[in-house]
Amino acid sequence: MSVETAQIVCFTLGAAAQSVVCILPPGLALAWLLARKRWRGKTLVETLVALPLIMPPVATGLILLRLFGRRGPLGAWLERAGVEIVFTWRAVVLAMAVMSFPLLVRSARSAFEGVDRDFEDAAHNLGSPPWRVFVAITLPLAMNGIVAGLVLAFARALGEFGATILVAGMIPGRTTTLPTAIYHSIQLGQDAEAFGLVGVSVVIAFTAIWLSEWLLRRAARR
Repeated sequence: MSVETAQIVCFTLGAAAQSVVCILPPGLALAWLLARKRWRGKTLVETLVALPLIMPPVATGLILLRLFGRRGPLGAWLERAGVEIVFTWRAVVLAMAVMSFPLLVRSARSAFEGVDRDFEDAAHNLGSPPWRVFVAITLPLAMNGIVAGLVLAFARALGEFGATILVAGMIPGRTTTLPTAIYHSIQLGQDAEAFGLVGVSVVIAFTAIWLSEWLLRRAARR
């Protein structure tokens, strides 16, 4: 593996990890609300969360570009605060986070729905406050499903291409990820380098999916 390839792999892994960390708190909160509460507009929120799974990634990237560009409503505000998003490493993390968010929410929601409510009710009856019940009972019982969702989200982030190339570009040493590097190598006719990157991607994706399936089976047995 060349130094350049190693740098691309490390950057992609780091960006994917950061995206997962960013979506974890809101993802868990939304998953719990969808699993346990009934509220007006719930179906609309469920639909909006699932949209990145259905829409073309390029369309999602175009929306992000419009929102976070220098003239966009969020991008202009962030630029005044001294934070630049588009065509930086932050844009890579943003695109990965948006595209992988639905997978985390879906897996975490299923995990919360699978927790036996009798354990929570017993803790409530013994006087435990809601936050303690969630931390001591709900979260541990749902942990395998949540971790599986995190792994799936991480794997999805690693493979993100369409939204990333629009909102972050393909700047060598700054925003180039494994998928964009593969595309660039193919465009240049460097098939050997492209297949080498594909091999690295396959190994990482296979490991992530295998780990996710193992965790889901373990959660089912529990």
